[in-house]
Amino acid sequence: MKLGVCYYPEHWPEAMWAEDAKRMAEIGITQVRIGEFAWSRIEPTPGTFEWGWLDRAIESLHQNGLHIVLGTPTATPPKWLIDAHPDVLAVDAHGRPRHFGSRRHYCFSSLTYRAECARIVEVLARRYGNHPAIVAWQTDNEYGCHDTIISYSTSARAAFRVWLAAKYTKIEALNQAWGNVFWSMEYRSFEEIDPPVETVTEANPAHRQDWARFASDEVAAFDRVQTDILRAHSPGKDVLHNYMGMFTAFDHFKLGEQLDVAAWDSYPLGFLEQAWWPDATKERFLRQGHPDFTAFHHDLYRGVGRGRWQVIEQQPGPVNWAPWNPAPLPGMVRAWTWEALAHGAECVSYFRWRQAPFAQEQMHAGLLRPDSAEAEAAREARQVAAELQAVTGAITIQAPVALLFDYEAIWANQIQPQGRDYRGLELLIHFYSAARRLGLSVDVVHPSADLGGYQLILCPLQIFWPEGLSAKIKASGAACVLGPRAGSKTQDFQIPANLAPGLAQELIPLVVNRVESLRPGHVEQAGPYRVTRWLEHIQTDLVPEAKTASGHGIWYHADKVDYLACWPDAALLDAVLRRRCETLGIAALDLPDGLRLRQRGEFMFALNYEAEAVNLGDHVPEADRFDYVIGGPSLAAAGVAAWRIT
Repeated sequence: MKLGVCYYPEHWPEAMWAEDAKRMAEIGITQVRIGEFAWSRIEPTPGTFEWGWLDRAIESLHQNGLHIVLGTPTATPPKWLIDAHPDVLAVDAHGRPRHFGSRRHYCFSSLTYRAECARIVEVLARRYGNHPAIVAWQTDNEYGCHDTIISYSTSARAAFRVWLAAKYTKIEALNQAWGNVFWSMEYRSFEEIDPPVETVTEANPAHRQDWARFASDEVAAFDRVQTDILRAHSPGKDVLHNYMGMFTAFDHFKLGEQLDVAAWDSYPLGFLEQAWWPDATKERFLRQGHPDFTAFHHDLYRGVGRGRWQVIEQQPGPVNWAPWNPAPLPGMVRAWTWEALAHGAECVSYFRWRQAPFAQEQMHAGLLRPDSAEAEAAREARQVAAELQAVTGAITIQAPVALLFDYEAIWANQIQPQGRDYRGLELLIHFYSAARRLGLSVDVVHPSADLGGYQLILCPLQIFWPEGLSAKIKASGAACVLGPRAGSKTQDFQIPANLAPGLAQELIPLVVNRVESLRPGHVEQAGPYRVTRWLEHIQTDLVPEAKTASGHGIWYHADKVDYLACWPDAALLDAVLRRRCETLGIAALDLPDGLRLRQRGEFMFALNYEAEAVNLGDHVPEADRFDYVIGGPSLAAAGVAAWRIT
């Protein structure tokens, strides 16, 4: 477990570099990320490289014992490249190029740009691949940020046709899979197919799903150009990419297969403002962030990284990009850092070292102010660095609960939500929060993952039900909770012949006859539970565990499997999960919304997301008797405690 920081030596006079590096080391930072936006300084004109400044910057960090993550600069192609190759630019849905002047101004499908990326990455890797200070490489920066996964360029259209031909081989197979007989949408050849854009009304959902799959595969193919070069010229060094929160436009698990480490950029306050929570929740956690949103992403990226992950950008203060940008509660940067470490992070790296006084991010805080004085977060980082030795050797172990996450299901839900407020990511985190309120640790995994050893498997949004998944769940011996819409589409985006839940009927004997989405404000009462947004009509011989006043079952149970035929409220999820914990012998707590626990090896961590103090003893049995290594049973606002499990 270590601390890091993001640094941009090209932004500051060279006379400051050595002192910056010394101060980083004094705080307790051991890892520094550099270089991911420096193409114009590395290659100011085509074929002319200026290495001296980067050599000296790397040496300044190295002399102070700092390890370096070196970024490839491909997120920001320089102006001369764009002028020479305008076909590099992405094209929006209206056919307009997305111009130079900020960042991420390229199309993943541009073969010209892939060649330029290969060229700059190779010269970087050849020069620094074996430098002793370089411990890892970061490819590009935040794939997809600013809505840049999709491009409707000529290159993307041509690549899409090739992708479809490889998948379906014959156009007749595509027409049948997509159901193109509907509305006379049949094609005679793959060359007739365009991206699903600017259609008069809704485009074919199967067309849109394949377009999303193609766009995701283009990201992985683009990244592969870089990873192959880096592995060839920098053997033994980790390769990572920094994913984002609340971003689902490409399959992170697929990209993760070709990387060593998953990293992500954690901005709890900015995400809170952008997410779906009501104003009362946003006000309550204004300076802390939502107690489960950041943790969910920690667990997701641990799954994406197959156990190896880090936070490469941690919010240190107010940011510049959210609708409103409050400052963190005092102590909250320390709490966020410890939360990431509790979930298994190898490193937490703050963005950034010094706040920039110029350009687009000048309102984004750093560990230092623009005048180089320490900001509040520097003191909190120093405190964490001093505390790290208390949990030396803590390893990440498998959690008792697995939550299945499938990016393709997110796309399907976005393409055909049926109800405007049916947000797939919200439902996933809703399930995750229910488990966390019981004090449970959760692993977020892909449906293809090994499920052996889990006691409880949650499937909130498994719209596509892969063949073999039911057998794998049965073989695991775990209990399973299925959310609504499970197995409701085939891989070709069609309703299964045996109706939903399709292949999941191997787990529970029921059929979804009809679904209805409910407008905001409408509530179907089901005893103590409130059904909103979504309600399924079920045919089965099973007796429902709960049903609406009008007689529709909303909770069914058979053997070790529960099926929820509605958008469940918190009370229903709590009842279902609590009952499963009882039957499985899993100890379940009753935590308030602002108190969360997470186990890492022999240590248990507690974090207080409330703006007031919390006493652990009020919620966790025998908390006064724990062997604390950090803090104690009384948690101040933004407080952290850790104890050895005996």
